[in-house]
Amino acid sequence: MSETHYPDLTRDISRQLAGFRQNQKGTMQGFGAMAAASMADGALSEKHKELIATAIAVSQRCAGCIGFHVKALIRLGTTRAEFEEMLGVAVYMGGGPSLMYCAEALQAWEQFAPTSVASA
Repeated sequence: MSETHYPDLTRDISRQLAGFRQNQKGTMQGFGAMAAASMADGALSEKHKELIATAIAVSQRCAGCIGFHVKALIRLGTTRAEFEEMLGVAVYMGGGPSLMYCAEALQAWEQFAPTSVASA
């Protein structure tokens, strides 16, 4: 498992991209609009969509994506059981490399979740 501190990682990524957001407004506004539209409640809830996004982040081995999506799952009230069940599917679909990033996602969960939620 890495020494990544996910709250710092997500904050640093946001900070690093601030200038890019200013210089590439059209691209970033388009990306933001796509994100908002794709994550909005519909036939699937926002929480279900964040679970899917996190599974993809694990299978693609993207630490930044893991951080942002786990943070969203905590905000949406995801339980540890729901989170771990999603990780099981991610490992099933991605094999050994996804299992290694499953540990990263669990680390992010523990760093973002309040103590009472982390063990539930």
